[in-house]
Amino acid sequence: MNLQNFFEFSVERNLNQTAVIDRKSRLNYYELNEKANRVASSLQKLGLGKQERVMVLLKNRIETVVLFWAIQKLGAIFTPINFRLSREDIMFCIQDIEPKLVIFEDASEYLIMKDMFKERPIFISIHTHSQLADISLLELEEQSTNSYKPVQIREHDIAIIYYTSGTTGVPKGVPRSHRNEYASALAHIVQCQYQILDRTLGVAPLYHVIGLRSLQAVTALNGTYIAMHDFDSYESLQLIDRENVSCLFLTPTMYHDLVFHPYAKEVDFSSLHTLAYSGASMSKELIKKCDELIQPERIVNQYGSTEIYTFTYCPDVRKKPGSAGKPGIHQSIRLINPDHKSRSSTKVVAQGEVGEVIVNMKSPEAFKGYWNRPEITKEIIFEDWYYTGDLGFIDEDGDLTVIGRADDMIISGGENIYPELIEKILVEHPKVEEAVIVGEDDERWGQSVVAYIVPTDQSLSFQELDRFCKYHNHLSSNQRPRRYVFIEMLPRSATGKILRKELHNC
Repeated sequence: MNLQNFFEFSVERNLNQTAVIDRKSRLNYYELNEKANRVASSLQKLGLGKQERVMVLLKNRIETVVLFWAIQKLGAIFTPINFRLSREDIMFCIQDIEPKLVIFEDASEYLIMKDMFKERPIFISIHTHSQLADISLLELEEQSTNSYKPVQIREHDIAIIYYTSGTTGVPKGVPRSHRNEYASALAHIVQCQYQILDRTLGVAPLYHVIGLRSLQAVTALNGTYIAMHDFDSYESLQLIDRENVSCLFLTPTMYHDLVFHPYAKEVDFSSLHTLAYSGASMSKELIKKCDELIQPERIVNQYGSTEIYTFTYCPDVRKKPGSAGKPGIHQSIRLINPDHKSRSSTKVVAQGEVGEVIVNMKSPEAFKGYWNRPEITKEIIFEDWYYTGDLGFIDEDGDLTVIGRADDMIISGGENIYPELIEKILVEHPKVEEAVIVGEDDERWGQSVVAYIVPTDQSLSFQELDRFCKYHNHLSSNQRPRRYVFIEMLPRSATGKILRKELHNC
């Protein structure tokens, strides 16, 4: 299965069903397909060939959805870029993919200049007044026909190149084949128990795996994708109510902003049957709030990555908060000794012991390696296993709990300390909104535990927190923070990941 057939089969099944909504604009599947055909015809006339890259710097909007499917029809590679990255990172992405076309909007035009490119691409703006553009998308549609020359697309051809956020260096291109994307969309539908004609909110950006997975999943079900240009909790709540949204796939931070918004009490959530999330853990308090306010049939935790969509999933975290569940429908995992010296001598840890999560690369959801980065590919793939760098343990039910990154592990007095376990305990305190644990060099202990705290109440003191930790039943003496730093907010990347290394500068 390739994404062209994937989309066109959905069109044939239900021509009149609403496919995408963008503010006051609505397209049914027939109209969306016609627009995609016209754009594909125009892009082909501009010289776009199979497996050539199209750099897309757009927000979630109808134009982005049309372009995505048009590019898939031509066997070209949709390469969405997060234009909230630094200009330096965007420069790297541009030079790395060497795009044939660059498609942008007003909000992203300032990030690109014609002299940034080794070979001059064609610049296309979705607006008609751009000084940078060679042509606008509207002009392309007006000049085109609704037919294009068919291209033979194989399932192992690259469909998309995602770029990671680059928190540990320059961004990495993650090529994903048609087979990868189809298998991942299918897995998402099954694991989240989505239904025919589901309606979802397109909040997560389409340059992120969460965003495109939402679009693909509802397309397979002839559902409706409701595009949001930017995340706004109030607008999201209005759309959930007005458009009878039935499933959501967001980050925990987005759910937090939704359920704690004052307007949330006025919203009718009765159409929502599934809340799915990934990218970070969801606190017990947030799970409880989502359950009480929205009352969904399930709250699903999907644990995975851009490289391999699913590692594991928990079908309902209300039954086991913090659990990442069991391997996905296409997957198997192992937990190995995190202190291994060489990968050829790794051993699987016993039940309940902490190990590094490695994931089987034979899954149809798994990529084959980074774009132009063979040296990094070799670092994380060995003998058909993908080394995640995440630490966790398997409980007596066979479920995985992820406790943090191997790189974040603290070694104090010869003992391994896992920050996420301490963080989960700290946020139990009623005056703590967020907490991050890092290790700082210590002459005696090697490293000492330091807590960075975002308080909800300014009266919170070091003594109060230290007493809370000292008498907590699940926190040992060596895990107790030796220093507390109170800050207004945590430093985060463009995709919302906490930048632990920057905390030392706070």
